[in-house]
Amino acid sequence: MGSACSRNRGQVVHEDQLYSVKFSKSGSFKWLLHTLSRSSSDVLRKAQGPGPGRRPSLVELCVARVREDISRYSDFSMLPRDLSQQIFNELVRCSYINEELLGAFRDCALQDICLDEYPGVKDAWMEVIASQGQSLLSVDISCSDVTDSGLNLLKDCSNMQSLACNYCDRISEHGLKTVSGLSNLTSLSLKKCAAVTAEGAKAFAKLVNLVNLDLERCPKIHGGLVHLKGLRKLETLNMRYCNGITDSDMKYLSDFTSLRELQLSCCKISDCGVSYLRGLSKLSHLNLEGCAVTAACLEAISGLASLVLLNLNRCGICDEGCEKLEGLVKLKVLNLGFNHITDACLVHLRELINLECLNLDSCKIGDEGLLHLKEAFCS
Repeated sequence: MGSACSRNRGQVVHEDQLYSVKFSKSGSFKWLLHTLSRSSSDVLRKAQGPGPGRRPSLVELCVARVREDISRYSDFSMLPRDLSQQIFNELVRCSYINEELLGAFRDCALQDICLDEYPGVKDAWMEVIASQGQSLLSVDISCSDVTDSGLNLLKDCSNMQSLACNYCDRISEHGLKTVSGLSNLTSLSLKKCAAVTAEGAKAFAKLVNLVNLDLERCPKIHGGLVHLKGLRKLETLNMRYCNGITDSDMKYLSDFTSLRELQLSCCKISDCGVSYLRGLSKLSHLNLEGCAVTAACLEAISGLASLVLLNLNRCGICDEGCEKLEGLVKLKVLNLGFNHITDACLVHLRELINLECLNLDSCKIGDEGLLHLKEAFCS
């Protein structure tokens, strides 16, 4: 498996030290160095990044050389992990990776595998991905043809922190059971995943370390939020366009006291559903665009003193009740576009001294209303 000399995640790599202390001691690295011709000006030119006088690093030269003559290499497992990782990333960036070439990265102890929207990704690829074992920290196989069988191969990669399977429509509720065993996950993204149903959501109950959960466009989630109750570390929850979400689902969000960002665009919630958010004192971003709420919901929202962004675009907001906005003094972005508000509403925005962006698109605002804003923000 890839050399243990590789850095830990998040550790800064000082390249001079890396060459002198780590790579120079690796006999397996020498074979790659010997392939670098001193007259390989084309490789040098391609490896050299932007900026006058910048010389490419040794790692950049190696990666560029491998890319230029990839057919010569069939196994990167003897290389230090950092080098294997950079070679893999470069080959993905250049769309060189295919099923055969991917096999050269078996047992390389790679940490990050991002194949988002990459063509041809299927179950056969997952065997090599899973061979990274405990080293594997993040995987993105969004828009792939991976099925339950392929996803199940990740069951022993228990150190994974991030997994994205967006738009993977061949994964079912059964496949999500694999995810439930990855208890170290801090980020999980399952956009438009048919497996996310009331039954499938049971897989989330054991993911107590989740910080970010993305369930955008999962229309069958209704009734499944009860399984999120134990996710007390959750800071970001995206359920945009989950048109199955109703007021009855919202009550399960009331205990998410660590939540900082909540996306609920176009969900079927009303003022009653918003009332369950009263206690989310750390919430800084709230998106209710397209929800059937009225100015009555501002009663609950007015208590969210940490709000920096509030999106009420295309809701049923009118002037009455907008005085509740006055206390949201930390607001920087406020979207009231396509609502039934008039000049009378704007007088209540004068206290929002931190406001940087205000959207009043298609509202009935005249000169008098703009005068209120001028007095508040142009004095």
